[in-house]
Amino acid sequence: MKHPFHKSWILLCILLLASCGDEMQLTVISMEEVIDEDYERGPNNGRLLEDGDFAIELAIFETGVPPEFRAWATFQDSQVSPGEVELEVTLTRLGNELNVIGFVPVGDLLRGDTVVYEPHSFYVGIDARFRNQTHHWDYESLEGRTTISPEMSTAFGIETEIAGTATLEQTLNVVGSITTNNEYSRQITARFDGPVQSVEASIGDRVNQGDNLVTIESNQSLTPYTISAPISGVITQRNINPGEQSSGQVLLTIMDTSRVWAELAIHPGSRQLVRSGAQVTISSPLSDARFDGTIDSFKTTVDINQAIVAKVVVDNSNGQFPPGSFVEGQITVAKIEVPLAVKRSALQPFRDFTVVFAKIDNTYEVRMLELGRQDATWVEVLGGLGPGTEYVTVNSYILKADVEKSGASHDH
Repeated sequence: MKHPFHKSWILLCILLLASCGDEMQLTVISMEEVIDEDYERGPNNGRLLEDGDFAIELAIFETGVPPEFRAWATFQDSQVSPGEVELEVTLTRLGNELNVIGFVPVGDLLRGDTVVYEPHSFYVGIDARFRNQTHHWDYESLEGRTTISPEMSTAFGIETEIAGTATLEQTLNVVGSITTNNEYSRQITARFDGPVQSVEASIGDRVNQGDNLVTIESNQSLTPYTISAPISGVITQRNINPGEQSSGQVLLTIMDTSRVWAELAIHPGSRQLVRSGAQVTISSPLSDARFDGTIDSFKTTVDINQAIVAKVVVDNSNGQFPPGSFVEGQITVAKIEVPLAVKRSALQPFRDFTVVFAKIDNTYEVRMLELGRQDATWVEVLGGLGPGTEYVTVNSYILKADVEKSGASHDH
């Protein structure tokens, strides 16, 4: 005997506000979910399927074993020896994938010969033969599934991608500071000593290559000459004033801060993971400043805390990394090609599983995943999803909420 399906109507309202003069438009979209929540159960808490005097009780058993179908047969309310019954179950999954399950007698029951993998969401067809009589039943057992129109999907901002290969990046997080790059520093001295007639720059002034900096009267020729800036940069040191003798000393120091060092502290135990040329992202904990570069070199001595210092040349032409500021670094220490991965943004909790929502036509259904390695963007998939599957990457939480509101239960 068949029991009526309980129909749960889910009304989803989307406000689509289109500005056209003073007009506002409201669009209401409804969606129907049919959920088989109510059915008669047998003594083993399985689904009881009756056809006259003959009945099959069918249940999914997964205590201590992978999920499998088990069945018990009765005739005129008396248990039938399982060896007298031929039983076959056909599961039709989303996308018309068929799983045909045969049964073998084990003790007082019939045991399915195929694992019923997750999700347990399918249309079920049962064919039984007993004493030259055939019996057939159909029912649906859907979970983690919802259907949404393309218009609703667009309105909700749902986006999808195709599951496939990916490159995982293993990273090492470190901290450090910005220091001046001495390779871009110049000290200004007099070619011919003599009294200083003028100084055109002060500490903190930015000068360009070729700007006049100091005028000196040569003691040898008694003729004034001018020293120009050899590079562009900032005056960081001034040791001379007009009227003083140059006397072979450093008159000015120019520092080009458009290129600075990021010195990153690496724990000795992680040193073997980091190589020269490794990619690294430098970021400021106090701003959105970011720079992608590579490890240029390592200091030959360790810091007082025994950290090994890796040096990265940072483009500071916009002034976002002033010398003396603290930075964070994320060093790529390995790249791993995996045959199948999904984006972390796609993951949702569902029952005791981590899932993504697969999309077939306008229907979305959970896929329970076995996960492996991961990085900031990707997570490796070891099982539960096939390559080439279209899955939701953005706003999958909307589908999860809709599935939970539908009230569909896990059928065992």
